Amino acid sequence: MDRAKEAGQSREGLLRSYKQGESIPLRKSLEEAYRSDSESDIDATEFLDRDPLNDHSQPAVTAYAPTMQLRTLRNSFARRSKCLLIILVVLVVFWSILAGGGFFLYKQKPADGESPPWYPTPPGGTVAQWSESYKKAAELVKKMTLAEKVNITTGTGWQMGLAVGNTGPALNVGFPGLALQDGPLGLRFADNATAFPAGITVGATWNKDLMYLRGKAHGKEARLKGVNVLLGPCVGPLGRMPAGGRNWEGFGTDPVLQGIAAAQTIKGIQEEGVIATIKHFIGNEQEHFRQSWEWGLPNAMSSNIDDRTLHEMYGWPFQDSVKAGVASVMCSYQMLNNSYSCGNSKLLNGILKDELGFQGFVQSDWLAQRSGVGSALAGLDMTMPGDGLTWAAGKSLWGPELSKSVLNGSLPVSRLNDMVTRVVAAWYQLGQDDKTKFDGQGPNFSSWTNEKMGKINHGSPDDHDEKVVNKFVDVTGTGDDAHRIIALQVATEGTVLVKNDGNVLPLSKDGWPESGKHDTSMRVGIFGEDAGEGQGPNHCMDRACNQGTLGSGWGSGAVEFPYLISPMTALKNAFNMEKVYTTAYPTNSPPLKKMPELLADQDFCIVFANSDGGEGFVAWEGVRGDRNDLYLQKGGDKLIQEVATGCGGGKGSTIVVIHSVGPVIVEKWVNLPGVKAVIMANLPGQESGNAIADIILGNVNPSGKLPYTIGKSLDDYGPGAKILYYPNGVVPQQTFHEGLYIDYRHFDKSGIKPTYEFGFGLSYTKFEYSNLVVTPVLSKTPLPSSRPKGIAAPEFDNKIPDVSEALFPSNFRQLKKFVYPYIGKASDIKKGKYSYPEGYDVKQHPSEAGGGEGGNPDLWNVYANVSVDVTNIGSVHGKEVVQLYLGFADVAGEAKNVDFPVNVLRGFEKVYVMANDTRTVHFNLTRRDLSYWDIVRQNWVMPSEGTITVKVGASSRDLRLTGYY
Repeated sequence: MDRAKEAGQSREGLLRSYKQGESIPLRKSLEEAYRSDSESDIDATEFLDRDPLNDHSQPAVTAYAPTMQLRTLRNSFARRSKCLLIILVVLVVFWSILAGGGFFLYKQKPADGESPPWYPTPPGGTVAQWSESYKKAAELVKKMTLAEKVNITTGTGWQMGLAVGNTGPALNVGFPGLALQDGPLGLRFADNATAFPAGITVGATWNKDLMYLRGKAHGKEARLKGVNVLLGPCVGPLGRMPAGGRNWEGFGTDPVLQGIAAAQTIKGIQEEGVIATIKHFIGNEQEHFRQSWEWGLPNAMSSNIDDRTLHEMYGWPFQDSVKAGVASVMCSYQMLNNSYSCGNSKLLNGILKDELGFQGFVQSDWLAQRSGVGSALAGLDMTMPGDGLTWAAGKSLWGPELSKSVLNGSLPVSRLNDMVTRVVAAWYQLGQDDKTKFDGQGPNFSSWTNEKMGKINHGSPDDHDEKVVNKFVDVTGTGDDAHRIIALQVATEGTVLVKNDGNVLPLSKDGWPESGKHDTSMRVGIFGEDAGEGQGPNHCMDRACNQGTLGSGWGSGAVEFPYLISPMTALKNAFNMEKVYTTAYPTNSPPLKKMPELLADQDFCIVFANSDGGEGFVAWEGVRGDRNDLYLQKGGDKLIQEVATGCGGGKGSTIVVIHSVGPVIVEKWVNLPGVKAVIMANLPGQESGNAIADIILGNVNPSGKLPYTIGKSLDDYGPGAKILYYPNGVVPQQTFHEGLYIDYRHFDKSGIKPTYEFGFGLSYTKFEYSNLVVTPVLSKTPLPSSRPKGIAAPEFDNKIPDVSEALFPSNFRQLKKFVYPYIGKASDIKKGKYSYPEGYDVKQHPSEAGGGEGGNPDLWNVYANVSVDVTNIGSVHGKEVVQLYLGFADVAGEAKNVDFPVNVLRGFEKVYVMANDTRTVHFNLTRRDLSYWDIVRQNWVMPSEGTITVKVGASSRDLRLTGYY
């Protein structure tokens, strides 16, 4: 099938196919960047002069109902319909009022950013772990022309290349163009690749080994498909709002769980030589209003996060990722503290590159760049996909504009050299100069068509050359190395048993025990659309609909399923058909009233239901990325109630299985007498049915733990947990007033009893904890050691190059919409005195919290050891997740006045314990684990007086042993 429709899809969304006349949902229309007064004049481009309200040359956005109406009316307006013009005016007035203040406010620029300026960008190459890569990179960069340098930092444009993101090569020095591809759970748009379980399922395993192995398999598939940069893993959103559309791409609602899972994933990916990308930096916690024009507003929303919360919560997993050596960071769409993340100098220069010591390159999310020179000065190193402010237009904010900026002196050559060197150093650091692993020929698959033959530059009307673009290379592995084995292990261990009354589970595949008195075979009924195949796993583009069993959420983080084993199929195959009579009704509307025997004749009823969500560029039945509530979709709650009430004439046992992108409210049915067991199966990927069958039949002892809290209502999660569904201003504002208190931290502080707490999960056996020992390793001191000096960064000749380096070569064939680094003529360069952003001339002092990859090296030193014994007192072998939390209620001195959560997760270990056996589990507590971020000292501070409480147990509310440090 030709992906001409998918060709209309952006990396984060969809465009419209005008040639085919199809009404495909649009991704966005970024005709204009509204700048704050704090940005310099050199950010201005020709794109900024357009009026988005009167410019009809670009399509509008369909992600929001009023905007869909505006688009329809705007097309009609082009036909000069007076009647529709009147309606258009009415709707514009209505939307302007709704957007927070009327037409004139709609036209205003956002207020000055609230993030302090931090310039210039710290150069890369200052830590020993990257020194050799930077030496090689510097030698190569010194030989490059201006055009080659710009080529490396600027994407070639949407659909200009086979990957979702492509950079140009530096041919004179032999540096290839790079291929960047989604995503967090597999390779988007790729054939013959694995659809792994989603991040939220990985988090639910609490298994560091599986986190690493999944990442390694993912990285290997990317390398074998010719991908240089993998756009994952994802730790932003953190999960502040349980209905957030992309929470499922991450690993859970705690920064430590997210950080460890991300670090393990990064290690696995990068051991295969593929550059991992940690995203989205930072504060992208909801889909509504995440970017300009996608929701009909000229500006994206601002996530307003205080300094301590930024460090201890949302930035924590990014710090873990930098410590793990991640080579790329993707900045997010929305504003942080009223400054766009991809142009926020405090965020990129001050925190990421100085304080955290990040040595790789910062890339924009697709069209998240909002300025030209301004974003470069703020620390952006690569723009993706290269088009600038409008999809598939070929008019970049960098490309030729970046060449001009260097030649006219508005962008220091030193900044461009650092941008390029960071990219090239990452390439060397991951060993991509090894021709046996990377042949430099690019991807062996196309993101734009499933046919063997196609165009390299699918988005250009000038590219008529048909070439082999899909070689159909199978990268899923074979035999013991088959990646489906890892996928199944993750799916199984990421399945969480939260209720098992009377030990109804596991069921026996052979039916009733021989000693029992039963006249008939055991009868099992399977109910729910989520149990079946539906119309196939790839029925909807980017998985953007809820039909059949739910294997993943939707959006750019989704993949093409090579197959999807449904629960219905797996269970029917798993039961011994000679001893167990199974019937399946894969619908949420079985004819129970007309045929009550469908339920009455069952001994066990297994009912499947789900809740779906995804990225905000596309909507499904009113769900615009972020879920509208936390209830089951498609009548799932009603189906469970009916099945639980009628199963076996009221005497049967009902087992509920939920596939979901996040927590769901279960209060409508969880306490019904007939509901004996509840399983949260998360998003299991291609091996879904096999995983749930293994759990239900006891082939695998469940060991998953909840990576989030399940409350009794959305209100239980607190005011900050609610999606901003309607704009509260032209620049929607979402202030994180709750600070550190999200998910279980909020429940603990507010004394709210959840239905099932964070970290909770049952097993078919029982574990006891004993012999907790806390051993000090180093003495407590308030501040970490002084920042180490580091090594010298590479030095370059920062002379402005000759304009001839940027001119189009003679007889050069240009493709429309392709982003080139070249300019047309020397007279395009307008030299003069250009203003720089406010604060650019202020000398910044390096952060004392920095000095190494991941921050001050002392933050990673171990200050205490903890050990605990875990005994399996049951009759079944199994795995237990031992969780370590810290409390600060007994600290003294100045820390006594600091607000601390009741408990904070600081470590976990998953251990296999045979029946009647005991295992000793060990933890290391680092200085950072024992510290809080002091906004005055601008450093991590350890409470050195009093005692820090160490708590170990099976969940955030089942902490069985206590010790002190």
